[in-house]
Amino acid sequence: MKRMTKGLAASLLLAVPLAACGDSSTDQAETSRWDEIKEEGTLTVGTAGTLYPASFREEDSDTLTGFDVELMKEVGKRLDLEVQFKEMAFDNMLTSVQNGQVDIVANDISVTDDRKEKFTFSTPYKYTYGTAIVRKSDLSGIKSLEDLKGKKAAGEATTVFMDVARQYGAEEVIYDNATNDQYLRDVSTGRTDVILNDYYLQTLALAFFPEFDITIHPDIAYNPQEVAFLMDKENAELQENIDRVLAEMLEDGTVKELSETFYNGADVSVEPDVDATIVELD
Repeated sequence: MKRMTKGLAASLLLAVPLAACGDSSTDQAETSRWDEIKEEGTLTVGTAGTLYPASFREEDSDTLTGFDVELMKEVGKRLDLEVQFKEMAFDNMLTSVQNGQVDIVANDISVTDDRKEKFTFSTPYKYTYGTAIVRKSDLSGIKSLEDLKGKKAAGEATTVFMDVARQYGAEEVIYDNATNDQYLRDVSTGRTDVILNDYYLQTLALAFFPEFDITIHPDIAYNPQEVAFLMDKENAELQENIDRVLAEMLEDGTVKELSETFYNGADVSVEPDVDATIVELD
């Protein structure tokens, strides 16, 4: 905010009274961001709008929807808040939380130790693990994660999946908020070799584009993950209120119902039974 200043004479005349007011205000509690959100009646949410099925638009529709989007809409409803979505590339979301452009991110965000140092997360509402989409005809010449070295891995720069690709020496091919068909077509045609991503997202992608020469690698599963809403670390009251309503939604089956709607009948709110490799990232 811009600070309004008075003229020099007025400042001198009012110096003592203003000082007195300043002293008395020290006993008053500072207004928190949660207080501001309640007063404004609006929760500002960062999301991609191009990540099926977490955040997207149906064909020929301008309505934003998706698993994470609909979860956040229900959270807002239960908190008596209007939810305002701001669409942006994934790489901009974390910065937007830090600079206050958005209050929270709802975009299939994985909980990691590195992110927990800078941000706070809600209660997890999705459990998953990493898989690899490769060419069906030859598995892109990949037998294990060790074979990623020198392969072209498609994705966005700041995702945990690209961190895994880097760890194993893959060549990064970075996209800026691209749609799923572009990622998948490039693997199919050989422009890239592999997409490391969430298991549930990968299975849906395969079902949606059966004409592409792609498959989920049968022998690669890694890094079990939790997915949650991401917020500024200083906004503890927002986290507490988000967690309160999420607990209600997990208990009453709302999260399960939305999951089955967007993940082809799967309940992503329970941990999958899979033997996944733990990749220790540098």
